[in-house]
Amino acid sequence: MKQIVTIQEDENGELILPLGEGVCEELGWKEGDTLDWKDNGDGSWTITKKETEYVLVECVSTFRMRYMVEVPKGKAEWALDTVTLNEAKEFSQVHIGEQIISHRIVSKEEALSISDADNDYGSTWPEELKIKNFFTSIGEDKDEDL
Repeated sequence: MKQIVTIQEDENGELILPLGEGVCEELGWKEGDTLDWKDNGDGSWTITKKETEYVLVECVSTFRMRYMVEVPKGKAEWALDTVTLNEAKEFSQVHIGEQIISHRIVSKEEALSISDADNDYGSTWPEELKIKNFFTSIGEDKDEDL
């Protein structure tokens, strides 16, 4: 489909690409979609919807934990029970790394549902806020907004 439109500017200085609903519907575009713009080098541009998908990656995080437990002489095994029963104070820890145990493609709706289950404190947040805070976007710096 080829269409010629003029970019407009709103009262806040934001640029608007005035496409009719019929055009967006025909192209499968909706408000909020990310569009890729390609300069054709002749004063025209080709616009396509950026196609992405969400991948849920599940990992196990491994720590080396140390506990210093005082026990009666000759009863070293008592220290093991103290740790197993979660009665020992942590002495130190070192994060060894993460091991990926699974991954799968999920829909945006499923990703948001998992977000609500795993982060119940944010379950009432708007969709955009959940995505900004819990999802990693393409090209996003992992330390950004921490």
